[in-house]
Amino acid sequence: MRYFRQKFKEILSESLSAVLPVVVIVLLVCFTIARVSPGILMEFLIGAGLLVIGMMFFSVGADLSMSAMGERIGSCMMKTRKLWAMLGIGFVLGVIVTISEPDLQVLAGQVPSIPNAVLIGAVSVGVGVFLVIALLRMLFGIPFAPIMIVSYLIIFVLTAFVSEEFSAVAFDSGGVTTGPMTVAFIMAMGVGISRVRNDRHAADDSFGLMALCSIGPILAVLILGIVYHPDGGNYALSEIVEPSDSVHLAQLFTSSLPQYMGEIAGAVLPIVLVFAVFQIFALKMEKKALLKIVIGLVYTYIGLVLFLTGANVGFVPAGSFLGATIGAMENPWIIVPIGMIIGYFIVMAEPAVYILMKQVEELTDGAISGNAMKLSLCLGVAVSVGLALIRVLLGISVLWFLISGYALALIMSFFVPKMFVTVAFDSGGVASGSMTAAFLLPLAEGLCLAIGGNGVQDSFGMVAMVAMIPLITIQGMGLLYHIRGTRPAALAPEGAVSCLDQYGTYDIIDL
Repeated sequence: MRYFRQKFKEILSESLSAVLPVVVIVLLVCFTIARVSPGILMEFLIGAGLLVIGMMFFSVGADLSMSAMGERIGSCMMKTRKLWAMLGIGFVLGVIVTISEPDLQVLAGQVPSIPNAVLIGAVSVGVGVFLVIALLRMLFGIPFAPIMIVSYLIIFVLTAFVSEEFSAVAFDSGGVTTGPMTVAFIMAMGVGISRVRNDRHAADDSFGLMALCSIGPILAVLILGIVYHPDGGNYALSEIVEPSDSVHLAQLFTSSLPQYMGEIAGAVLPIVLVFAVFQIFALKMEKKALLKIVIGLVYTYIGLVLFLTGANVGFVPAGSFLGATIGAMENPWIIVPIGMIIGYFIVMAEPAVYILMKQVEELTDGAISGNAMKLSLCLGVAVSVGLALIRVLLGISVLWFLISGYALALIMSFFVPKMFVTVAFDSGGVASGSMTAAFLLPLAEGLCLAIGGNGVQDSFGMVAMVAMIPLITIQGMGLLYHIRGTRPAALAPEGAVSCLDQYGTYDIIDL
């Protein structure tokens, strides 16, 4: 009981340290240079409070449930020793987990030129196919860099056959579909497979799952763009709803709660059903251990509902309003350093970032520290937000940044230790999550409309930019490790602490 109280306090402290800097920066900007209405400001502050509580519940719940289920299923798949069964299960899991990702539903609604069911189905199949490729890479030790080079060469060739706007939508989809549900489950599944493999290359090969799964959505959307010939992505720009009074303010949040409760329930249910099948036919866990996972699922559900409500209801209007206000100023360029500072801190409010940091520390036995990962991600996102806002101000094509950025990242992969390469490519999709879509993208949209730019062509691509730059910064960290002669430790199953063992089997039930 005392242990879990202490654990909740630690996670609450982490959540506050992630959200409070963003709140302070936004308040300073609003009280000095940008005139933001009190209603929008109150929406933002209430949203920030929901974010803190949501992150706290999600962090505990993901460790207890999503990560535990993923590890057990991954270990079970590996123990079958049947290649066709492993690949078939991997494909089905990739499709199911992707369909359950709430952000994919949002993406489908933003591309009206393609039927929602077609887009969701194609993206899900794309993730399933590349999850199979990722499993083959883990099983047969296929080098990571050549797969990425060939995949991105195909991607950039396909961009020549679709419109520039739709190309950016395709790249954004790679970040959108790697949300907290997908990251928690698939990365943990890789951990489970690595634990059964138990060889000196297992730790290196356990990463890269999310990087490869991010390629599937990009290819799927580009292929659909060639088939359907859409004129553009038709991103729906954020609508600012300003509360007229305190009752209206409360209604904005309470009316959105049922929507997100339904979305998250639909996201969790397919994964629960898959785990139930494994439990009945293979795992056969004892009741109290199973109850721990059930309690963790409840925590995860509560956390995601509160997090998404706070982010989408509280942060979207504030980001859009702030971008429009600064864009209308005499010197709108001041938004670049402001956006970079916000980007530096906002990445730590992404739930999936904590999952990645914990998995990296666990599998490297602490050789790659969470603090080093955090600094590299924060710097990477800060740079990417600055470049994205400069692109909006100047109207530069996003493809110039994406092609040169990915080319540099792929070249670096030949000179950086293998584990850092896979971690870097995983981090791109993890960093570009709900907070990017909820605050940074509306910030760019508001700026774009204020300066008279193309609301669709110039403002989207923010998610793609945020997903790209961490590939370079984290590989840069790996290059420093290499130069100094520091190499990550190999996987040590008997020394590392699994999420299955982090909490006692009965402690959470007693709590």
